Amino acid sequence: MNDRVVLVADDDEHTVELVSLYLRRAGHRVETAFDGEETLRKVWESRPALVVLDIMMPGPDGLQICRKIRGRVPILLLTARSSDIDKIAGLRLGADDYVTKPFNPDELVARVDAILRRAHTDQQVYLGRLELGYLVMDLDCHETSIRGQVVPLTPKEFDLLATFARFPNVVLDRDRLLDLAWGTSFYALRTVDVHVARLREKLKGSGLRIETVWRTGYRLVTEA
Repeated sequence: MNDRVVLVADDDEHTVELVSLYLRRAGHRVETAFDGEETLRKVWESRPALVVLDIMMPGPDGLQICRKIRGRVPILLLTARSSDIDKIAGLRLGADDYVTKPFNPDELVARVDAILRRAHTDQQVYLGRLELGYLVMDLDCHETSIRGQVVPLTPKEFDLLATFARFPNVVLDRDRLLDLAWGTSFYALRTVDVHVARLREKLKGSGLRIETVWRTGYRLVTEA
């Protein structure tokens, strides 16, 4: 990881220029990206110390990118959205903090520096692990266990269960589940239903269940 390089990813050129200017003044080296594909390529190639990431970008959006790079690099989200669920989604998908547009550039730099200090102080903070009930999910190894016994999941079953586990008791509709777990809304909504049915069988003994919320979607809850 390059300790001083910050990748600024946003499809708005003015925002990229402004953020880059203030970060360079603070002593950081800056790389830029203007869409999701370019962002992912530069994360793998340049291994930046941190990514300043806009949620709304062409190609994979910020939430999809968070899901792909979580645990590998700290993330500060830029969002113009006022919806709390989008901010919560970003944080639970791996982002470390967020700034809502319009923002104070000095505050953004202060948040970048704070995240980098935490990352330097605690190298274990980004290890990916979810624990809920008797369920344990190792996000780095893609391994799931219930009461210490490994549960075989397909890659998409794993991604879907991890999405539910990040949002316990939160109702997620099928479109949002496709976006967060599959990274696209291209698939039929029935795809979600099929995978939920399989997960329900595999969650036995976990102390958890996936509950259907009529005409809305699903949520992961603790069994009474």
